Amino acid sequence: MLYSSYEADQALMNTGPKKVILTLFLLFLAFIPLQMVEGIPDLIPGFDFLGNNDWLKLLSTACIFAIGALGLNVLTGLAGQVSLGHAFFMGLGAYTAAWLGAAPGPLAGIGLPMWIWLPAAGVVAAIVGVAVGPTAVRVRGLYLAFVTLGLVFVGEYIFRNWSTLTGGSQSGRTFPDFELRLWKEETPLVDFANDGTWFGVALSGEAKTYYLLVFLLVVFVLLAKNLQRTRAGRAFQSIRDRDIAAEIMGVNEFKYKLTAFGISSFYAGVAGALLASFVGRTIPERWDLFLSVQFIAIVLIGGAGVVTGTLLGSVFVITLPRIVQDFTGWLTEYVTEGNGVFVWLADLLVVTGEGDFGLINVQQGIGSGLSVSILNQVLYGLLIIGFLIFEPLGLYGIWLRIRNYWKGWPFTY
Repeated sequence: MLYSSYEADQALMNTGPKKVILTLFLLFLAFIPLQMVEGIPDLIPGFDFLGNNDWLKLLSTACIFAIGALGLNVLTGLAGQVSLGHAFFMGLGAYTAAWLGAAPGPLAGIGLPMWIWLPAAGVVAAIVGVAVGPTAVRVRGLYLAFVTLGLVFVGEYIFRNWSTLTGGSQSGRTFPDFELRLWKEETPLVDFANDGTWFGVALSGEAKTYYLLVFLLVVFVLLAKNLQRTRAGRAFQSIRDRDIAAEIMGVNEFKYKLTAFGISSFYAGVAGALLASFVGRTIPERWDLFLSVQFIAIVLIGGAGVVTGTLLGSVFVITLPRIVQDFTGWLTEYVTEGNGVFVWLADLLVVTGEGDFGLINVQQGIGSGLSVSILNQVLYGLLIIGFLIFEPLGLYGIWLRIRNYWKGWPFTY
C-alpha cells in the first residue's frame, strides 16, 4: 500500500479492506440481540444462540473486561510495566460508583446519575494510581509486579473492613443500575437495565445493557487506538523497548511511566464500576488476585501492545469457562449414554459418579478430579505459559500468520 502522507499512513482505517471489515463487524455486533426478537428475520445465520440472554450476559461481561484490559495494555503492552494491581483499581472504581450512584440507605450512597458516577469512578482510581505511582514506577520488572501485588492485598483488607461503604466481608452491597438520568428524577431518561421498547423493537434488559456496553467499548477502543499515535504513546513504546536509550534521547521516563499508570488506573476504575453495576451485588473479596491474573491472561493471550489482541483475548478468556462447561457437559452425556468409539477416552476425562476417576469432576463433592472452576484457573496458567513460549504475540500473532499466508499465496516462501 502506497501512502503519500503521514496522515494517511497513521489513519486508524488506512485501507479499504479494514474499513469494510470494521463496518461488517459493527453490524454483526448490532444484529446479535435482534436474533431473538419476534418479527425480525434471522440476520446472522448460524449465530442464533448469541441472542440468548445467557450469551448476551457473557458478551456484556467480555465488553467490560475488554475495557479494563485496554487499560492494562497501555501500562504493560505499551509502556512495558508489569502490574498485578488491576483488581485494586477496579475495586476503587466500583465503590466510588456505589458511593456516588447508590441511593442513600444503610450503606453510604448519594444517588447521583450515571453520567457522574461512571467517569468519577475512573477519575478517583486514576488519582490514587498517580498518588501511588511515584513509588511504583521507581522500580521495574519483578519488583514492580510485587509492589502492585501488595496493592491488591491492601485493598482487599480495606474493602473487607470498610463495612459502611462495602457492606463488609461475605455480605457485600448493591450497586447503581444502568439508568441515565439528568439528575435525581424518579423516571430515567433511558433505562438500560429492564425490558422495554426502543424504536418500536421490544428488547430485553440484557440486550439493552449489551448495547450500552458495546457503545462504551467502542469509545474506549478509539481512545486507546488514538493514544498509540500520540507523542505520549510513542514515548510509552520507546520506554518499553529501550528505557535507557529513550531517556538519553530526551524522553522523561518518570513522567511517562506515571502517565501510563494513571491512564491504566482510569480504565480499571471505569471497568470496575461497570462490572459491579452489571453484577448488581458483589462482595469485597471479588477484587482479588485472581481477577488481576485474568487481566494478565487477557493481555498475554490476546497479544500485548495491540488493541485488537486485547479484544481477542477478552472474548477468549471470558468465553473459555462457558466453553469448558458446555464441553464437559457434553462429555458427561456421551459417557452416560455409553454409545461411541471414544467412550473410554471420555470416561478418562470426566468423573461421572462416586468411585469413578477422571481429570474433570462435574459432580460437586463426589469423586476425584478438578472442578470446572479450578480447571479454568489451570487453563489460564497453561495458556499464558504456552503463548509466552510459542507465540509471544498471542492470538493477534496467529491472525498475522494467517493473514500474511493468504496475502502471499500461492507464493508463500
